[in-house]
Amino acid sequence: MAGKRDLLSMLDVEDDLVGLLELAGTIKNRTKAGEPYEPLRGRSLAMIFEKASTRTRVSFEVGMTQLGGHALFLSPTDLQIGRGETIADTARVLSRYVDGIMYRAFRRENVEELARNSTVPVINGLDDREHPCQIIADLFTIRERLGKLKGRKLAYVGDGNNVCNSLLLGSAIVGMHMVAACPPGYQPDAEILAQARRIAKETGSSLEVAPDPTEGVHGADVLYTDVWVSMGQEKEREERERLFRPYQVNRALLRAAKPDAVVMHCLPAHRGLEITDDVIDGPQSIVFDQAENRLHAQKAILARFLAGV
Repeated sequence: MAGKRDLLSMLDVEDDLVGLLELAGTIKNRTKAGEPYEPLRGRSLAMIFEKASTRTRVSFEVGMTQLGGHALFLSPTDLQIGRGETIADTARVLSRYVDGIMYRAFRRENVEELARNSTVPVINGLDDREHPCQIIADLFTIRERLGKLKGRKLAYVGDGNNVCNSLLLGSAIVGMHMVAACPPGYQPDAEILAQARRIAKETGSSLEVAPDPTEGVHGADVLYTDVWVSMGQEKEREERERLFRPYQVNRALLRAAKPDAVVMHCLPAHRGLEITDDVIDGPQSIVFDQAENRLHAQKAILARFLAGV
């Protein structure tokens, strides 16, 4: 496909992020009003999952159905890739059958190889460096709740992981301030942070990495956290839980943010570890609105990248 667009990183939507958020809002309103919207009628999406998933799988599968299309769930054991076929050959073959590929992978290199050899759009459903689809939904949720993004402050507390990396890029693109409060040795990716800071100079955003969670959340409009032990890090569980204990999002930490700050978590949550029950279930939590908005944001991504809406 000539001129195909891939979504591998937040950088791929740098010039279109606000438009995507607006499209997500329009699609959500039409869905809530019961108005059919099917720009993907007759189109198919291959979904390759190397990692387990709830929100990514369901939001993409339901999203394709609601947009008039069809989604195929493919695990490595369902594909010949699990028996040695190369990622490049898999991309070439799938491109002959489907209109787009969503890939939830362990490694960024594999997502990039698939995209290089695909002739249809490739959407990054998660890799070890970024989680762009999650952050597009997150920014949509913040915009929906707070009314604007530019000038707001987001405090991310915990592991400087793929979610944190994409939040830095997304915050910079929309002009939102962000502090990543992470333990030493667990800060966000240095290259991505540098890219985000270059963008921030243009948009007026400020991006900081700090070791103190209480200082980091001071004045925050949004308090965001994620699991301390991601898939593939199980051997580090004991050490991570010890190091991250001071970074728990609890009532005391929430009080250090703005009085009306909202709380976010990309889920799944390990309750009692990175976040307490009284916070995730409390009146300032928008965690489940955030989870719902994965569907509307994914539909915007699919409509844009597969149909050029």
